[in-house]
Amino acid sequence: MHDSLTLKPIGYIRTAQSVKFQAGHQPDEARPGCSVLELLPGHDYELSLRDLEGFSRIWLLSWFHRNKAWRPLVLPPRGPKQRRGVFATRSPHRPNPLGLTATELISIDAKAGRLVLGPCDLLEGTPIFDIKPYLAGYDSFPDAGGGWTAEVDAALALPPVYTVALTPLAEEQAEWLMLNWGVDFRPRMLALLARDPTLHRTRRIRRRKDGRMEIGCGAWRGTFVVDEKRVEIISLDAAYPLNWIQDEARTKIADREAQEAFLVQWPSSDGTGETPELDGAP
Repeated sequence: MHDSLTLKPIGYIRTAQSVKFQAGHQPDEARPGCSVLELLPGHDYELSLRDLEGFSRIWLLSWFHRNKAWRPLVLPPRGPKQRRGVFATRSPHRPNPLGLTATELISIDAKAGRLVLGPCDLLEGTPIFDIKPYLAGYDSFPDAGGGWTAEVDAALALPPVYTVALTPLAEEQAEWLMLNWGVDFRPRMLALLARDPTLHRTRRIRRRKDGRMEIGCGAWRGTFVVDEKRVEIISLDAAYPLNWIQDEARTKIADREAQEAFLVQWPSSDGTGETPELDGAP
């Protein structure tokens, strides 16, 4: 028995996904884009890629490097607001934050130690410990029971309960972000709110002190109100105050330049002239 084991990464994922909101909770191959796995040089990993050509999918064993603690009970982002045992979920908040992702293998540059992959659910800089080929005859069990997720999947198969609309201001802000900075978080934000706009920690939906609701979208947030089964997104805003964005010591702020430009364009989307206060921690 060992109290600890030593693992060393073989490489790192390179992707445009810098925040969890962008990555989603499972790989979404309906979305365009790809990721790249860069293997570390000097370890003969290039030779280890021999014969991997011809496999259309691979497994990646990764490390959730941004998680600092684990939780025995977690609140999954999908389904009702109910905590589940972490071993019955794919939450990254695990005793050992190991991730397992099946992704499309697009091409291999063995000489450079570089694999081009399809969309994946990993963030930029995620350490990778191992690669294994995906074998459909052994790795796929279509008739396997899905536990509590079966009921959630059945509910998600139904049409969305809420209709979601953006005010002219929110639409203007969203278009400005997309045209000027290539930032567009609307599809996922709208999909989440159409399903359930109620308070939810994991979906980062919370109530502001002014009574309005807010959803965190990585480096951005949307303020909205709910009227029966209609959600109206009033405005968008940067997730960080300007003094944080301009503080060079804070090195892990996503979309920093876009947020600073946004706050110049819209110093306060909600018209108060201040950063909105929130219930609870940001």
